[in-house]
Amino acid sequence: MSTGGTRAVRLTRWGGPPVITEVPRPVPTGEEVLIRVEAAGLCRSDLHVIDARPGSLPYRTPFTLGHEVAGRVVEQGPLATGPAVGERVVVYGPWGCGSCARCAAGAENYCDRRPALDADLTGTGAGLGRDGGMADLLLVPSGRLLVPVGELAAVQAAPLSDAGLTAYHAVATVRHATGDGTSVVVLGVGGLGHLAVQILRATTTAQVLAVDVREEALALAERCGAHFGTLPRPDSAAVLRDRTGGVGAVAVLDFVGSRSTLELATGVLRAGGELAVVGSGGGELSVRKPGVLPPGTRISLPFWGTLPELERVVALAREGTLKVEVERFALSRAPEAIEGLRSGGVRGRAVLVPD
Repeated sequence: MSTGGTRAVRLTRWGGPPVITEVPRPVPTGEEVLIRVEAAGLCRSDLHVIDARPGSLPYRTPFTLGHEVAGRVVEQGPLATGPAVGERVVVYGPWGCGSCARCAAGAENYCDRRPALDADLTGTGAGLGRDGGMADLLLVPSGRLLVPVGELAAVQAAPLSDAGLTAYHAVATVRHATGDGTSVVVLGVGGLGHLAVQILRATTTAQVLAVDVREEALALAERCGAHFGTLPRPDSAAVLRDRTGGVGAVAVLDFVGSRSTLELATGVLRAGGELAVVGSGGGELSVRKPGVLPPGTRISLPFWGTLPELERVVALAREGTLKVEVERFALSRAPEAIEGLRSGGVRGRAVLVPD
């Protein structure tokens, strides 16, 4: 088979900008599987990677960006298992060691050997130190990392592997606290938050309250099923608590993670509530007793999700329960898409497609 060049969006130096260049065509060996990319999502965490200072991330440049990937299996190594050639799949993005107890259970996002992988600078996933899917082709280490999507549109499937999966995993961490008469607050209705609203509505009976700085994001939250939405205001905590009947929210999902959103989260959370901090907005919380956190607060820092959870997310999308708001860009327009995301000009999820 030809090993001619193929296009890829590469981070060649920390601070960027990424460049579109030609790389050798990957050839799968062993358990590896080659995917022809049909769509690759773009995420704010990509901006964090691009903008990282040298030495702040355990990766070596250059590598191809892109950790949200959907496509078709086109070639397999001689030891490959999983979906067959021709099948359409979404790629599970966090690549662990594949053999520790957590990886064996499908939780490669919490691989026990991840610190060792970081120390080796070998990369911990697609587009995270290892070549990702902002390219014509993606080489995946093993078929275990692929989930079939059937006829689900690629632009819908690709964002499920991070935006959908991370939102689902965050909801899963607080779901035990929800029930009839309870309320959950979603802070930030962007690429992840609008999916969290839908997942909450599909998998819980809680009232969903949404907060965002953009009117269009609140309109998106309403379309996704939120019961109430508001812009940030001086009395936001009081307004939201009033919507809960005065008791506060049983859970807050913070998809921003800034100082102001964490302050709002602590102001609206009820005693014994759940705070899931998903966003990496640079905010900090001081944990002490007594302090600003309501008594009994449990804090989690969800990171991506598990393979079984990705299968459930794909099932929700295939049945029409979960729909991603997307803005499409041709692969050749990747720099434009990146700058659009940086400036806040992208609604929902930016997705690169072949051109």
